[in-house]
Amino acid sequence: MTSWITICDTCKTSDWNEATHARPHGQDMAELVEAAAKDCDGVRTRRVSCLMGCTHGCNVAVQGAGKLAYTLGKFEPTPEAAQAIVDYAALHAQSSNGQVPYKQWPQGVKGHFITRHPPLPDTAEE
Repeated sequence: MTSWITICDTCKTSDWNEATHARPHGQDMAELVEAAAKDCDGVRTRRVSCLMGCTHGCNVAVQGAGKLAYTLGKFEPTPEAAQAIVDYAALHAQSSNGQVPYKQWPQGVKGHFITRHPPLPDTAEE
């Protein structure tokens, strides 16, 4: 089953300054995550302008149909962070409910979880 990584491409980390940065850190992170996920089965990426987690700059969401969804943040836009996000999303994709045991988490995502959301209810349940 596919898991999606939604990357905020407008995120700025606390050191962002218009004089020293040509574009938001989120654009750098998006490029890195997209490159890391390019050949990863079960993982797709998309960009969105603003996940509204501005104090947690470089935010991503990991989501899959019928699964727990997670928002992660406080990343620096590095290849290592991007790879850890993709590795976690691959584990999320392999999970039947989106829950990945802590001992399986890539080191690079530990300490970066901001929120967890339950899956939406089946529309037949009203």
